Amino acid sequence: MSVRQQAVEKIMERCCALFGKKREELTEDTRFIEDLGARSGNVSQMTNFLEDEFDVEISFMEFRRRSTIGMAADYIEELCEE
Repeated sequence: MSVRQQAVEKIMERCCALFGKKREELTEDTRFIEDLGARSGNVSQMTNFLEDEFDVEISFMEFRRRSTIGMAADYIEELCEE
């Protein structure tokens, strides 16, 4: 499994826990704010979780600029390639 696909899976896993969604309700096009109602605290929890999972340092503001699960996974992949 590619780093990007792993990131998608981990982000979706965390979204299920944070927002009470079922896995099948989420796609790469799911938007954090508009579809899930994410707030700053949720984004912080997500970045902390992903930092631990992928052993990378994630900029809160850079992550927050990614509006969908797929865009966030692209960002994680970029960080892992550096």
